[in-house]
Amino acid sequence: MIRLLIIGVFVLFAAGFSRPVKGQDCWGLFRGDPALNGVVKSNFPAKAKLLWKFKASDDIKASPVACGNYIAVGALDGWMYVLDMNGKLLWKDSTGNGIEAPALILDGTLYAGNLSGDLFAWNLSTGKRKWVYKTEGQISGSPNAWKAGPYTKILIGSYDYYLHCVDASTGKGLWKYESDNFINGAASCVDNRAVFGGCDGFLHLVEINSGLAAAKINVATYVPGSVPVTGGLAFVGDYDGGFTCVNLREQKIAWKYTNEKVQLPFLASAAVSGDRVVTGSRDKQVYCFDKITGKLLWKYNTGERVDASPLIAGDQVLAANMRGDLIILRLSDGTPLWTWETGTPVNGNPAVVNGKIIIGGEDGWVYCLGNRE
Repeated sequence: MIRLLIIGVFVLFAAGFSRPVKGQDCWGLFRGDPALNGVVKSNFPAKAKLLWKFKASDDIKASPVACGNYIAVGALDGWMYVLDMNGKLLWKDSTGNGIEAPALILDGTLYAGNLSGDLFAWNLSTGKRKWVYKTEGQISGSPNAWKAGPYTKILIGSYDYYLHCVDASTGKGLWKYESDNFINGAASCVDNRAVFGGCDGFLHLVEINSGLAAAKINVATYVPGSVPVTGGLAFVGDYDGGFTCVNLREQKIAWKYTNEKVQLPFLASAAVSGDRVVTGSRDKQVYCFDKITGKLLWKYNTGERVDASPLIAGDQVLAANMRGDLIILRLSDGTPLWTWETGTPVNGNPAVVNGKIIIGGEDGWVYCLGNRE
């Protein structure tokens, strides 16, 4: 009897970790975790409705981030907007140039870069600036962070060709790693290594402690997005219409998919959960592949190009397209389960917290969707 009870407890324990939990109150990084896997640890709200919306002064291309009672999103007018979970403006600050990149919320601090190449750090609750770090080119990708002992390092790519490592507390530059062209996306951070692609077509692996190169793998001609990493595999979309899985341990391409009929860019960053990887393309499709073999499991035509990165929660995928449609698909077979129209192009992926979906549109509105109580 005791043995059966232990087995039963183990099964329940394991089952609890095979499904998303009901609540997640922090989505501080636009892809959810430092490895950029795009996995939500809570359920998407079922048949969500519009709860509120907030108007910024210009277009929103950046993905919102949210943590606790705070939502942060930058706009092309150069302002950083911080709202509460009811859509009330708490504070805003002008950075002096447009913000395309998602922000990062970490340990009570908000970090974000702008098109002048400046990386800002604010006190999240008050809006007071802590420091500004300057690069020599525009910043189009999100900051990421890596903690080592008492220190936190911020990793940010720039159009000055460098990946910059900055002390999170002081804003002091610690090192710069030079690539061969512009860096568009965020660097994923895994096992003390930063992994990123760029306009040079290489996948770079950089030691976070030292800033020294660990590997440089030729994958494409131009990598526009961020690269998720899991189980020693990296998933790379490119501008020539290829989607590639790279084995980082062997430093070689494991598999590659190309739509033979239409070679349009994969700008979206992939989401990876279990044995599946999901991404979107400018050919209007959401694709789902077997993570190991590269077999195409299903694809879904959204009706317009998909630049926003998809998210996965349990057996569901949340995608957005440039017509402004939000779509939830079943991960197992791609069946559509729910749609909602913003009516404006959506470039960035949503933040999903506390049973709410928060999305920014090119019309300058921040939309909050959820189940009405």
